[in-house]
Amino acid sequence: MKTVLEIIKGVHPGKFLERELKKHIINNRQFALSIGEHPQTIGAIINGKRRMNIALSLKIEEKLHLEEGFLMTLQLHYDIKLSKFDPDYKPDLSKIRKGIFWDTTFEKIEWNLMKRTVVERVFSYGNDEEQQEIIRFYGKNKVDLITKDLVVEFKR
Repeated sequence: MKTVLEIIKGVHPGKFLERELKKHIINNRQFALSIGEHPQTIGAIINGKRRMNIALSLKIEEKLHLEEGFLMTLQLHYDIKLSKFDPDYKPDLSKIRKGIFWDTTFEKIEWNLMKRTVVERVFSYGNDEEQQEIIRFYGKNKVDLITKDLVVEFKR
């Protein structure tokens, strides 16, 4: 059975906090004042406009009886999720031939949005070095899921 963290990792801690406050029927202002914080700070975190910090997360966790470090772990996973959608996040392009993507502008490939297409293309037309780079970039589990489907399609 998955833990709460495994289920919601990648969610901004402010969204989790908002849900917890609604569950306990506490408004943002009352909660902020009860932990000695400005209501605007809690509002900004709930709206995703501000990051969770360690001192604040400890106060919130204590007040809501959450495991220590839970909110900072959520913040970390959220930051990781955001960094993966950074347009500069891409595989080592020196290991991938542009010719594999003959029908598109290589420099404009959105590596995260086009994951399935990239994996299918590289595993259909790429060499071992290119395939290894795609496995390193996307992770073996994700590549295996996509290439498993690819094998099924070719068997039809």
